[in-house]
Amino acid sequence: MENTIGPGAVFPMGEKNEAFAAYFTGQSYLHMLTTEGVSIGNVTFEPGCRNHWHIHHKGGQILLVTAERGYYQQWGQPPQELHPGDVVRIPPEVKHWHGAAPDSWFVHLAVEVPAEGASNQWLEPVSDEQYAQCK
Repeated sequence: MENTIGPGAVFPMGEKNEAFAAYFTGQSYLHMLTTEGVSIGNVTFEPGCRNHWHIHHKGGQILLVTAERGYYQQWGQPPQELHPGDVVRIPPEVKHWHGAAPDSWFVHLAVEVPAEGASNQWLEPVSDEQYAQCK
């Protein structure tokens, strides 16, 4: 049986997210639920872990929060605190990041919205100053 986090964990935590480690500050874990038709990954963030700023070209992304507490932020906007049951619809071409609160694990399903020519562009890390705005 694969690892899960906390009593609210719904899907397996998966392995350390080595494939995308260069685009995260801290440790994340990835368990792909499906890659056929619609790509859906269960992403688990250790406390304080966050991904870098990034942009989904064409298709966009949907986050379905399943456990613990984290944040989502669009460029130029204040961070939004996220809890289980929250849904974040990220339109294409929107620069953003998401990750765990400093004192909490965070788990979400990342749904890649299918579109012809869709791609993901990784950008700079979220600075400690930017992340400190989440407190």
